[in-house]
Amino acid sequence: MAKFVTLFSSSSGNSYYIGSSGQGVLIDAGRSCKQIEMAMQSNNLDLRNVRAVFITHEHSDHCQGLKVLASRYGFTVYGSEGTLNALERSDKLSSRFTADVIETKVSIGDMLIERHNTPHDSAESCAYSVTTPDGRRATIATDMGIMLPDVREAIKKSSLAVIESNHDIDMLRCGPYPYVLKKRILSDKGHLSNKACAEELPELVKSGVNRIILGHLSKENNTPLLAYNTSLESLTKEGLALGLDFTLEVAPVETNGKSIIF
Repeated sequence: MAKFVTLFSSSSGNSYYIGSSGQGVLIDAGRSCKQIEMAMQSNNLDLRNVRAVFITHEHSDHCQGLKVLASRYGFTVYGSEGTLNALERSDKLSSRFTADVIETKVSIGDMLIERHNTPHDSAESCAYSVTTPDGRRATIATDMGIMLPDVREAIKKSSLAVIESNHDIDMLRCGPYPYVLKKRILSDKGHLSNKACAEELPELVKSGVNRIILGHLSKENNTPLLAYNTSLESLTKEGLALGLDFTLEVAPVETNGKSIIF
């Protein structure tokens, strides 16, 4: 039985648990160690059962709690070479735990974790797919300006996918962000908009992805309802039925104590 839990998901911090009640991995550690501990406890999960932490990239909303968390629990930290180098430069790594490069894939216990490169304004960002012992697969794909073919194909092989639906384009353009930041977010190395995310979903659901979770929403340039409705409209226009062909939800900013069995 495979379990997925959103611990945190937003521009303020991101962390996800994938595994079972007895073993699992974390994808990102973007809140404090204490906050991650409390979120795990809220979901009846034990951090001592976490086998490793996989970091998508070095931005603080993905690694804020990493150094304290990994030092306290002795996790092995995985990331791309570019990400680990960036973490080292910003003093996010420590001799108290091991940090290893994941080239393409690695086995952790009886789980398989695969890396997929993503286009983002960071050293060497990536998405991850996790295959659990019963053959179930989940992919976390956020922080990317465009959907690359390799990431799309990885998601198609998954039962569950977290896909970035970061911003509403009009809200961003009319909002308070400085022009340079708006340009960065809208670029091919920025973030997926609601529209860009929604356009991907019909093909993904038709390929067999039946649990869609919209992740990494911007607090300033999006709302959960807007992201949800944009994606739902795109799916239903293609004749796909909510509850029959797919489930759709927005990842909570902070855990709501809900586990998804997939």
